[in-house]
Amino acid sequence: MIARQHILAQARAHVTAAILAAAMMLTAPASGWSQASAPPTSIDVQGPAQQIIPQQDAPATPQPAREEENPGLLNELGKMFDKLPTLKSPQQTIEDLNARARDAASWLAKPSSMVSGRIICPVSANGAADCKLGADKLCQTKGFKQGKSLNVDAAQTCSAKVLIPGRTRKPDDCHTDNYVTTALCQ
Repeated sequence: MIARQHILAQARAHVTAAILAAAMMLTAPASGWSQASAPPTSIDVQGPAQQIIPQQDAPATPQPAREEENPGLLNELGKMFDKLPTLKSPQQTIEDLNARARDAASWLAKPSSMVSGRIICPVSANGAADCKLGADKLCQTKGFKQGKSLNVDAAQTCSAKVLIPGRTRKPDDCHTDNYVTTALCQ
């Protein structure tokens, strides 16, 4: 268990290093670190003697840097990490797998039997075939409570009108029916 945690910690470190390296390579040179520069001093030329007198600058008030104007490397990395999906911890992943295994084991632990037959899957309100109900009906005909469909067959059923010679076929003359042919029953 300790070795597994050590391996996971190393993998996280490698992934973090790779992300940082990729972010550094993708950052354009123009959008690098922000650096403050001193404002240029202005020079006044006064009078006929052409004396050069430097003008006194007012004390500069620092203005807060806005992210839109000058994004630095850290801001870009922060944005990139915000877009990454959250990963489950190893413990959460193991718990999810254990829950799925328990569900499968509880289904398989019950006495079950595979049965064969041919029961139509009823059509639900949205027009899709509900083969769970078909599997349940097939299993109930064999003395079980419920079932899961293992094999489904489809067949096209047409009205007798299509057999009339010279009659043009209409879109509602035929429809497809689904049948459960094999089910695992409990």
